[in-house]
Amino acid sequence: MPALRTRVYIDGYNLYYGCLRKTAFKWLDVLALFETQILPTILYRTTPEADPATMALHPDCAIKYFTAKIIESASKGEDSVSSQAHYHNALTSHCGGRLSFVMGHYSLYKANQHIVPADDPKRWPRDCDKIQVWKLEEKQSDVNLALQLYDDALSGEIDQVVLVTNDTDLAPALEMLEARCPHIVRGLVIPTRKVGAGGDLERQANVSLAKLAHWVRRHITEDELRASQLPDVVPGRRRASIKPHSWYAKPHYLATMLDKARPVLRTDGEILKWARQANAHLGGRRPIDLIETDAGAVEVFDYIDAYIRGQLDKVGDRDGLSSKS
Repeated sequence: MPALRTRVYIDGYNLYYGCLRKTAFKWLDVLALFETQILPTILYRTTPEADPATMALHPDCAIKYFTAKIIESASKGEDSVSSQAHYHNALTSHCGGRLSFVMGHYSLYKANQHIVPADDPKRWPRDCDKIQVWKLEEKQSDVNLALQLYDDALSGEIDQVVLVTNDTDLAPALEMLEARCPHIVRGLVIPTRKVGAGGDLERQANVSLAKLAHWVRRHITEDELRASQLPDVVPGRRRASIKPHSWYAKPHYLATMLDKARPVLRTDGEILKWARQANAHLGGRRPIDLIETDAGAVEVFDYIDAYIRGQLDKVGDRDGLSSKS
């Protein structure tokens, strides 16, 4: 049978907090993740007797990514706003027209909330004191996703929708899709990590969502995330998008490498250009990859230190001040 024309709808908030937060996988190529890692593993049969259906991402717009721009005053990191902008630009450039962002917005406001008393945590909210707090909420993303999902199903452009979320607020959208567009295959990917073959899931698939899907992928593995990373530098129409320093597995090792190599290569840009190239002195490996591990970082630092010592010895020999004499 013909391949199912597929479009993926990503709840960016759910994907980030379910799979990417506090990991080295934030620089994620979502197009590669679904096209080469996840969809090929799905064994869905339109009838019990049929062969597993093949799935082809839509050639024009394969992925719709629903998210909102971070508010600087509420961000947790000093580079959160710029890092998100670099990532969005990188995805747009790398994926071309096959990915589109649908933007909501964050709302930040003050609200009175009930305090849970430490000595009586089961006390009813009405009997608890209140305190004023900041509340940060993402707005419109769920509505945008539901509307786009339904509108695309009616358009006749696709045969399958793949929803990437674990948010029960989207269950009504799947219910309407089931009632009005029963011919559209509904796939569900729960954005939660699974570490190793026998690793535990960080959260389970929501029952109300899972029962509305034709098939459910209940996790994304670390190996799949690792294999679906964007290049460290993504060329753009105006300027390149560079992976933020804080998004590396070991940001402190990156900072150390920059400090050690700066006397020779002068600028961070030149150092990173060197680090992204295979190095014969390091067994053909890239320094930028080696600093992702403790042992690899030691190799890189030792090599830089030895190189600088060698250069100093050459200068000393030329001036008659060799350190060996």
